[in-house]
Amino acid sequence: MVSNTSEELISNNEIVEEELEPTDLEDAVDNIERVVPAIEFRDVYLSFDDATILNGISFTVRRGETKVILGRSGGGKSTTIRLILGLLKPDSGQILIDGEDITHYSENEMMEVRKKVGMVFQEGALFDSLSVYDNVAYRLHEQGVSEQDVETEVRRMLRFVDLEDAIDKMPDELSGGMRRRVGIARALVGDPQIVLFDEPTAGLDPPTARTICELAIKLRDLEDVSSIFVTHELKNLEYLSNEYAVVDENGDVNFEQEGEKLCLINTEIVMLKEGKVIFTGKDDEFYASEDKYIQTFVHGK
Repeated sequence: MVSNTSEELISNNEIVEEELEPTDLEDAVDNIERVVPAIEFRDVYLSFDDATILNGISFTVRRGETKVILGRSGGGKSTTIRLILGLLKPDSGQILIDGEDITHYSENEMMEVRKKVGMVFQEGALFDSLSVYDNVAYRLHEQGVSEQDVETEVRRMLRFVDLEDAIDKMPDELSGGMRRRVGIARALVGDPQIVLFDEPTAGLDPPTARTICELAIKLRDLEDVSSIFVTHELKNLEYLSNEYAVVDENGDVNFEQEGEKLCLINTEIVMLKEGKVIFTGKDDEFYASEDKYIQTFVHGK
């Protein structure tokens, strides 16, 4: 989502009345789904033995928004993803998906929730014995979808990540970056409106890491997907917070820098330190913070 900097920036659930016709206002008010956060953590605590992993964290991810979760190893970043997927349960607090409190859901109940969520793992997590086609099609095959529909969907997803030519390859024939992109294609089957990225660029060279970030930007700006992007790499933050995707008159996707004309309002940072949220906000506020931990993180000292 982008906005003119010369005008008031608005979030998904704010309305500037003078800019809307009456019918537009009615549609905006009636669209309650955009007001309810896609993901919400409310005062969540989690400990293992004597170690506190999350210490009362709260944050929301709005519709079509990317939350970049930053922090050093062991700070609780990836734990948030495992809680959303129901792989861990908090000691206290609440976790909501689309306004639905999933905190105490059983495994069977979580299976339904996970259908709404796409998951991109750090290493791609492909099945080495299956082709690219069968990896991406895995969930559809489990659901008994007809092979004709499976092929259509698999090709569509591989086209999105620019890997349709690799459809018949095996994972060991792919580079690390290609494996991650296949993992993203698999995560997008079924058009989930929530996608979770857990250190998706770890170990990748800079150009390939940028490609992964561009896919996340496309999902945000062109597909209205809500996402959490867990990372410790500031370069990822730079891409996600300063670039947006547009489609030109030829149908090609281009990436442009925010500037005087447009300003991103759909990407925010959550900074974790020892299981606590010490910052939440925009990238310019983050870099301007006088917090010593943040400045050390930024400057690598």
